[in-house]
Amino acid sequence: MHKYVIMGMPGCGKGTQSEIMCKRFDLVHISVGDILRWNIKNHTKLAARIKRLMATGRLIPDEYVENLIEQRLADHDWNYGFMLDGFPRNEAQAEYFLERYDIDAVLNIDVPAELIIKRLTARRVCANCGAVYNLDSHPPKIEGVCDACGKKELILRPDDNESAIRERLEDYQDKTLPAINLFRKKELVITVRGDRPIDEVQADIQRDLNLAKYRIKS
Repeated sequence: MHKYVIMGMPGCGKGTQSEIMCKRFDLVHISVGDILRWNIKNHTKLAARIKRLMATGRLIPDEYVENLIEQRLADHDWNYGFMLDGFPRNEAQAEYFLERYDIDAVLNIDVPAELIIKRLTARRVCANCGAVYNLDSHPPKIEGVCDACGKKELILRPDDNESAIRERLEDYQDKTLPAINLFRKKELVITVRGDRPIDEVQADIQRDLNLAKYRIKS
């Protein structure tokens, strides 16, 4: 069984690399963002509380996110392991996680800040189905039209403008880096450069995790 946490600045490629890893090694991708979006889409009680917090400009409390992760991991549908994406985001969450779970490694994808800004300002999301594109590296086949659902609803997310991105990167430096440093003290962190082609990044991840001996699904 392989239990991993994947970390890195917004836009570093966590989702892409997680998708490849999960497919090849039968891991379950556990994304905090996906869990929150599911709650909002299904109008759950948690979604209502989150919306009230966001409306007042308050951050989602740690205990909310911690409870979500605890409930999700309790499902035990990850027979071969999991890739946890989007948690922990600060040192307190990292301490909470380490007290309760054993993990094999923390994958840290390192990308220069200026490249992050370039990537995110070129990102477009389908407002209908949520498919993600990049106008530079992964554009839709037909300009402005989603490949997945055929809707002409590709939008720039409100937080993907340059000033908002810089704020998020500062927030990452202030809050998430201390969490990574805590994992580093436990000798759990493996860092790979994410400013290269996707397959090269993935090759480094598999090499550094010593996964070559495991069967890779085609």
